[in-house]
Amino acid sequence: MVDHKQALQQARENLHVSAVPDSLPGRESEFQEILGHLETALRDATGTCIYISGVPGTGKTATVREIIRHLSQQATAHRGPAFRFVEINGMKLTEPAQAYSILYQFLSGDKVTPKHAADLLEQRFRDPNDDPQPCVVLMDELDLLVTRKQTIMYNFFEWPNRAHSRLIVVAIANTMDLPERVLTNKVSSRLGLTRINFQPYTHQQLYSIVASRLRGLAAFDSDAIELCARKVSSVSGDARRALDICRRAIEVVEERQVQALATTKGPSVDGQVTMAVIDAVVKEMTSSGTIIFVRNSSTHQKLLLVSVRNQLQKT
Repeated sequence: MVDHKQALQQARENLHVSAVPDSLPGRESEFQEILGHLETALRDATGTCIYISGVPGTGKTATVREIIRHLSQQATAHRGPAFRFVEINGMKLTEPAQAYSILYQFLSGDKVTPKHAADLLEQRFRDPNDDPQPCVVLMDELDLLVTRKQTIMYNFFEWPNRAHSRLIVVAIANTMDLPERVLTNKVSSRLGLTRINFQPYTHQQLYSIVASRLRGLAAFDSDAIELCARKVSSVSGDARRALDICRRAIEVVEERQVQALATTKGPSVDGQVTMAVIDAVVKEMTSSGTIIFVRNSSTHQKLLLVSVRNQLQKT
């Protein structure tokens, strides 16, 4: 039986957004739908394009990655077709056209300029080739790949329709109507996208997400998890927000324990996250001057902040 300190430490690790959970509660139907489309395309060696939309924190990327892990395990065990997988994240590109270079380098091993890569990919997907394995491309943060001419989005949506491409594109964006807005209805309808929309999590789903990561750990009172789930679902349904609140709650409890040890012979505060702690954290996170500033910023100001953050992450 782990003590409260160890339980809090383990809980903090489990609640990190980068931690891979054992399961994805609340996305079972979306999992099966996407899996079915990918299995069919891989089995038939045909191309396809799946467009997944939903507000941030609704499990889109996590679900696709879990499906890819499942399909990879099936292929390794010779229970499914082999394939290659590459992830292109719009937030990590210095320019949208870099998506061409990443895909071509993945397929060929050669590093070329975006313009040259676009020409080579066009030729590759136009003509028959001897590549035996289909390629699955996860295009995350598709919203950031929008350009004035929209050729990047069009090409990645159109190439899977080529008879010899064996290219499967899974595109993830925050808005449902992005293809219509940037490609016009006529063009987007001709591309024949398979569309799947992820709704914001309900409070029951958020509770299950947090509780599943805390299974076997006496770090949280169940009512505290319930309060966190209800608070988040009433605003956004963002699972990452719920995880952030819970991680901050652990930090608050640990800080209080340190303070108690400094003034007494032993900890005099509860080593468990309670409803009171969650309530205090929610108020803290919503009353921050920085948060208020960002919330009240214009769209252009927010885009500038995102650009600065992206640049800092690359340096």
